[in-house]
Amino acid sequence: MGRRSILVAAGWVATVAVATLIGLGAIRLVGESLTGTPGGVRSEAEIERALASPEPAPTPTRTTGTASPGPGTTNAAPSPSSGVRRVFATDGGTAVAECGAGGVRLVSWAPAQGYRVRDVDRGPDDDVEVKFRGATREYELKVRCIGSEPVSVADD
Repeated sequence: MGRRSILVAAGWVATVAVATLIGLGAIRLVGESLTGTPGGVRSEAEIERALASPEPAPTPTRTTGTASPGPGTTNAAPSPSSGVRRVFATDGGTAVAECGAGGVRLVSWAPAQGYRVRDVDRGPDDDVEVKFRGATREYELKVRCIGSEPVSVADD
């Protein structure tokens, strides 16, 4: 009986190994369609590069050489209807703002991973703001036009 038990155990181990290999092969074959995101996951640096890349403009417009004061601000290309468009970044998320005839306007905003948008005043107005809330912290980004340039300002 000892030999029979060994054969049964070896058969069971072989069956489990084959079933595991078939399962792993099927998961690999199906791959991203079950577990992945279309186009892959982008890093924060890739997102900031994409936000900062210039948009095609049909007519030449004015650009500026310096970003507004504040952490993590970068320049973006202006749109034909505005003076300047800029990207503003905080640890809670990023926002793109532009100045136009009606004042400052938030073009877009996106929370960072682990944060959500709590409140948005997109304008156009004298000032606009977006609030990003995380589990332990909240970031408020307030933007105003100085001249025709959007600038991050401290909350009043």
